[in-house]
Amino acid sequence: MTGYQEILSDPSYKGQAVVLTAPMVGNYGASARADEALIPSVEALIVREATDHPAHFQSQETLSRYLERHGILGISGLDTRALTKLIRSEGLLHVCLAIGEDLDPEELVAKARQYPGIDGCDTVQHVTTRRRHTFARPSLPEAPRVAVLDCGTKRSILKSLAMLGCGVEVYPAATPADVILRDRPDGVLISNGPGDPAGVPHIIRTVRELIGQVPLFGICLGHQILGLALGGTTYKLAFGHHGGNHPVRHLETGRIEITSQNHNYAVDVSALGDDLVVTHVNLFDGTLEGMRHRTLPLMSVQYHPEAAPGPHDSRYLFDTFFHMMRPAGRIYAHG
Repeated sequence: MTGYQEILSDPSYKGQAVVLTAPMVGNYGASARADEALIPSVEALIVREATDHPAHFQSQETLSRYLERHGILGISGLDTRALTKLIRSEGLLHVCLAIGEDLDPEELVAKARQYPGIDGCDTVQHVTTRRRHTFARPSLPEAPRVAVLDCGTKRSILKSLAMLGCGVEVYPAATPADVILRDRPDGVLISNGPGDPAGVPHIIRTVRELIGQVPLFGICLGHQILGLALGGTTYKLAFGHHGGNHPVRHLETGRIEITSQNHNYAVDVSALGDDLVVTHVNLFDGTLEGMRHRTLPLMSVQYHPEAAPGPHDSRYLFDTFFHMMRPAGRIYAHG
């Protein structure tokens, strides 16, 4: 019902067309404050009905104008719930969307079938920052400084760190480990991002060299990269996890968290070594949702603790990372 702009601007959707099952989309328009990245990366948006008459005091433009301005193809008039049922039964599908007259359906189907997909591809290179930059300075001299390895990070992740008073430096995904360590951060966050984690061996190598040198926190793709860096394996899910309603059990407390997710790959639990502890499990299919190291300051989750959009059940993970960097510290919150 809400959150469509955050989804469209999430770099993790690079290479994907998004289907929304809400019967009407666009009823509160679009505004710059809701963007999760400077430029949206989603390939296309498919909805049942799009309204060009938004009603919200912060709306700056219609959803259609937002898509047009960013060169994103949108299509309406489809039964998106029937389409979702098809995807849920057949698995991830390739799609070809076309505009114009005299289109040949068989030719379009052939193009969709010829699409090579993103398996093994480095999709991160298309969404990572091109240069290192400062997102936030420490609120106090003793507040931790976090280096964010930008694999397609959402702005809400950076804001969540800044709200704790952390200094936040954002690095291109191709930055070597020695360059990051030279700046002496108190912790490194490996961000979310699009595509197949096996397609970014250079990032896996960087993370492997960071392990044991500095506290690490992996989110979504960052979780998968950490799993591979620790000697594990990943595999492609039949349906992928998308949306804001995935129940996850925190095994150490028994608490159930409703989480926001967007990923097509998962870390193989059976391939994890004895040094890793499973902390979170998906209640839909039993897949791995979180892990930590028994002795090293290292943790990761497969879902999005910053939500945006989605429930806020998992925001405590940023506090956990904060105290991992400052074990005896306190939260230096703004305001």
